[in-house]
Order: sequence, then structure tokens, then C-alpha cells
Amino acid sequence: MLLRRLVARVALAQVRKQDAAWHPDQRDCAGLIRFAFRSAYKQVAPDRLSTPLWRDGRGHPSDFADAEVLLQHSFQLLGRDDATQESLRTGDVLAFRQEQDAGPIFHLMLVVRPEDRAHAPARVVYHPGEKGAAVRTGVLHHLATEAPLEWRPVPQNASFLGFFRFKEWMS
Repeated sequence: MLLRRLVARVALAQVRKQDAAWHPDQRDCAGLIRFAFRSAYKQVAPDRLSTPLWRDGRGHPSDFADAEVLLQHSFQLLGRDDATQESLRTGDVLAFRQEQDAGPIFHLMLVVRPEDRAHAPARVVYHPGEKGAAVRTGVLHHLATEAPLEWRPVPQNASFLGFFRFKEWMS
């Protein structure tokens, strides 16, 4: 699907240099997802943007949604297991919830899966959330074995919410 490839291309381009069109106040993990999706739709399906892509906390169309609201209203849980991880497609999302004293913090990572799965691993692209931070990328499989436990996308990790897909792409 062309939209998926464009979402990946936009997200990966932010690793090299963050696009000036991506407003600095929205540069966090959810902002990267919103920016990559919107940019892809602008290129191939601009009519779809006549109404917002996202849903707010009440389920109404909205141009803005934070990570928690994106997961609740615009994305659908696919699962948390290895079989789900193997079936991921470009544009799918990994989600985490970290408990902090000030309340829960949600974090999203975008999946980029090469069309040639035999020769290139699936990657994740994400913004770590800190103001002024660079967008990062890494190999999805390495997260499960090399990341700190609270960032591993494995069923044993209570902070790992699962793998999600944009609801409009579920069919």
C-alpha cells in the first residue's frame, strides 16, 4: 500500500533532519505519528484530509490526539505476542505505558517493515519525547532483547500495551 510506504518514508526522513513543517511544539512520539500519516495522506489522498484523521477523547474527529487518545480512538490492538509481531506491517505502532508519580506516560513507536523481509529487518522509528530530541530508529527485534526491560515489546513486560494498527487500515 502506497500510503504505508509514504508514512515510513516521512518518518525515516525525520531521523536525518526534522521537517520544518512539523511544528516544534508537536515533536514527540504521537506528533511523529500524526505528522507522518498526515504528510502521506497529503501526497496520495488529500481529499481524506477534508476531515481530521484522528478522534479525540470523545470519539469526535480531531486534528490533535495525544498518544493515549490515539490508541483509544484511532488505532486498534492487534496483539502482544510473537505471532502478531511477525505479522506487523509498515505503519503499525508499538505502544507502551510507563507509570510515573505524575501519572501514566504513553509512548508510541512506528513500525517500518521492508518489502524484502528476507534481507532487511523490521525497524521502529520514534521520537523519545524530550524537547529538542532527535528522532531515532532501531531494529525491532533488538528491542526485545537489548532494550531496558520496560521498553521491550514482549508479553512479559507489563508496560508493553501491544501492537496497534490505524483503524482505517483494518480491512
